[in-house]
Amino acid sequence: MFEFQSYHVLLAVAGMAIIVSYWSPRFISGREPAASALLVLTGFAAFSWIPGMPGAINPINSPRVWEVAAELCVIIGLFGTGLRIDRLVGRNLWKPTLRLLVIAMPLTILALAVIGWQAAGMTLAGALLLGAVLSPTDPVLAGDVQVGRPSEGGEHPVRFALTTEAGLNDGLAFPFVHLGVAIATAGVLTTGLFAEWAARDVAYRLVVGATGGAGVGWLLGKLLFDWPRENALATTQAGVVAFAGVIFAYGLTELIEGYGFIAAFVAGLVLRRQETEHEFHARLHDFSESLEHTLTAIILVALGAALPSLWPYLGWPEAIIGLSLVFIIRPVAAWLALSGMSLRWRPRAVISFYGVRGIGSIYYLAYAGHHVELVNEGALWAVVAFTIVLSTSVHGLTAGIAVERVTLDED
Repeated sequence: MFEFQSYHVLLAVAGMAIIVSYWSPRFISGREPAASALLVLTGFAAFSWIPGMPGAINPINSPRVWEVAAELCVIIGLFGTGLRIDRLVGRNLWKPTLRLLVIAMPLTILALAVIGWQAAGMTLAGALLLGAVLSPTDPVLAGDVQVGRPSEGGEHPVRFALTTEAGLNDGLAFPFVHLGVAIATAGVLTTGLFAEWAARDVAYRLVVGATGGAGVGWLLGKLLFDWPRENALATTQAGVVAFAGVIFAYGLTELIEGYGFIAAFVAGLVLRRQETEHEFHARLHDFSESLEHTLTAIILVALGAALPSLWPYLGWPEAIIGLSLVFIIRPVAAWLALSGMSLRWRPRAVISFYGVRGIGSIYYLAYAGHHVELVNEGALWAVVAFTIVLSTSVHGLTAGIAVERVTLDED
């Protein structure tokens, strides 16, 4: 007797959705397809007919599963992003990145918090959390705007700025997530709470994250290339050892209350500085990228499958927040942040507009939902899901062409 096991049905349908998402665009375009939006769409189309499926993976009811899956995906993505960067020194090389992090990111958080509070009727904690969750650009879904593989080049200022921004702001969003959670727990923002947050969640955890990542990245380089020199691990293509090192860096940093996302990115940066011309870096990047794409595909298909559970929470205020972020808040905040620099208008516009939202936002909201009871949780998930679908559609379909054109024009 044939028996349909629900688990096997889920595997078959998920596999089919991923294959269709990567295969079907090739009939209409010769470019490597940007499949992010299609993964969400096929997930929705494939799973919405399965009884009980949307409710079973509803992130409001099961935030822990989403937190762990997105966390692992972001860790791998951040490490791979660090590996991509061939050079760290250059005249004004980091200036656009610093402005995006120090000016554009806080402006984005503030604007989103005000809109969430005033327009969507969220609590102060919920509105602040909304801004923190949606503020970081995504290192996982922004492949079309990033620099090339290790030693491949392609480090145009536009690509460098967007790559390094995505690598750092996932970790820099965490202090604001912690502040939102702290306010939600305490019910009010006090001077003492703010001072404790600044000392612990900003200063201490950022320093520990960067230091931990640098230390583990250096140690990984020695283990892979130098100890022992005559039988180095790098010659055996042991990417799994480097991946284990990143997990070690993340876990160790989190154990001592640092930011593991910062550690993962810095570990990739530091490891890339050792034996810079060795082909192992490119192989390791490809290995981590394959893992990253696999996890991303599963998460986006699951997000599509969960959409029916989130629809009841999506109204015009929530949709307006997502539309405002993609088309107004991020472009304006980044444009202002880059003012006074020697960037021409076209590269400045591309940097300002292409702030892709994605897996990092899922992680942060799932983390908050797992650690505290959120008053506006349904609305928050609706906004995040809508924004990711919007961003992956608008940015995913246009980023490759726009960035290629601006880099060619500049060259």
